Amino acid sequence: MTWIHPLSAEVEETANVLGSKGYGLVVLHRLGMPVPPGFVINTQVCSDFLQNGRFPNGLDDELTNAVADLEAATRRRLGGSERPLAVSVRSGGSVSMPGMMNTILNLGLTTEATAGLAVETGDPRFAIDSRERFLSSFAAALGPGRAEVPNDARRQLDLAIRAVFSSWDTPRAKTYRVLHDIPHDLGTAVIVQAMVFGNRGDHSGTGVAFSRNPNTGERTPFGEVMFGRQGEDVVSGRSITRPLSELAEREPAVWAALLEALQRIEGHYRDACSVEFTFELGRLWILQVRSGGLDGRAALRVAVDLADEGLIDRREALLRISPRHLGSARTPRIATDAADILTRGLGASPGVAIGKVATTADRAARMAADGPVILVRPYTSPLDMHGLAAAAGVVTARGGPTSHAAVVARALGKPVVVSAADLTVDVDAACVRAGGRIVAEGTFITIDGTGGEVVIGSPDILTGTTDPQLHRLLAWADELSGNNSHRDEGERLAAAHAVLSRQP
Repeated sequence: MTWIHPLSAEVEETANVLGSKGYGLVVLHRLGMPVPPGFVINTQVCSDFLQNGRFPNGLDDELTNAVADLEAATRRRLGGSERPLAVSVRSGGSVSMPGMMNTILNLGLTTEATAGLAVETGDPRFAIDSRERFLSSFAAALGPGRAEVPNDARRQLDLAIRAVFSSWDTPRAKTYRVLHDIPHDLGTAVIVQAMVFGNRGDHSGTGVAFSRNPNTGERTPFGEVMFGRQGEDVVSGRSITRPLSELAEREPAVWAALLEALQRIEGHYRDACSVEFTFELGRLWILQVRSGGLDGRAALRVAVDLADEGLIDRREALLRISPRHLGSARTPRIATDAADILTRGLGASPGVAIGKVATTADRAARMAADGPVILVRPYTSPLDMHGLAAAAGVVTARGGPTSHAAVVARALGKPVVVSAADLTVDVDAACVRAGGRIVAEGTFITIDGTGGEVVIGSPDILTGTTDPQLHRLLAWADELSGNNSHRDEGERLAAAHAVLSRQP
């Protein structure tokens, strides 16, 4: 049996085998996208490892050959003192679980390799920064008391692969699967790729880009970017990010390549998409792709717009919309005129939520037993998953619309406000501070995940207006079903779905 699959392989494999991330990278490669070379260790290895506590027979030999092939493709050597190869080791289940499992970057930067990278690039500071990032992510993946880092690149790789597989069974990953009805026996793949360095000088960086705005569905590129940084800086939410549009100003060639990539990927998937990307010395690389996943008004608008653009037909547009989408189509908003606004940030998941302030995930989970809570944090991490699950909404002082807090909250269908820059969370004093005011934990606040307002108390809430796209979609539903007597929007959509289900 073959356990390892090159990203350039022509053999057809499914997302169940390669994981959604690995499968997406294979698709990107076939589309001619700039994807760093690498390979995927399939999900069956994870299942065997978790069941038996060891790698299946034959994997070590396959891994040796896969590393040799990667070294040949890059003309570098893993852990080498000259032209060293560094790799990323990432998880990727068949169903996306953002941020729930381990990632190790810059693996292979032994002391000798770090010195070699410094000589090759002429930039010792960059080499040392990359080495320190590796040590940090490696230690976090192995866990407390197990973080002694071997100065042998192949041994590092073996331990990193084990750590990623083991992270499938962490409490945060189990909690996420329960919330999203993801079977526990699927396992994760591991993707090993040659590193591209977003932290290599002013003309390097990293970001996340959506082909269409995930909050509104508008057909404009949306996302965030950081210059001189690596990918975990964006998605962790710990750092201040910049709007994606700044990429056009500072790196027009990268921007043009990114727009072309988004257009081609969207055309392939016939859906809105998002990508994680890095650019090194002005060259773009695509590291991950996701298609769809929009909710509420955004999903409605994208479905109708794609039909208008000819990428899908009306039948497909109707099938992509569920009663759940209709239920969130009229997004409520805070009436801000008379509201007691504590702070403002960026709305990153539409909706309004009210609850008591909780300053840690543990407190949010405990307080939620007595009523709704709003989790307020400097930023969130996978360790906060139980608090995110318990909260009615989320506020973070840092991070942007593609940070951990934003991605998880959108997946859970909860409002979130990020990048509330003047907000300070004081866990020891059990309070938050903003604008010279102190708000104790347990105080009721209301957040608007569209406008980004954080309000003390319970303000008036405005009922959201109906989008023109909803009227058009329901008109298509009536036309298909031949019956417009259904007054309820859900019934009108259900009637169309019933007709479609009988069609081949």
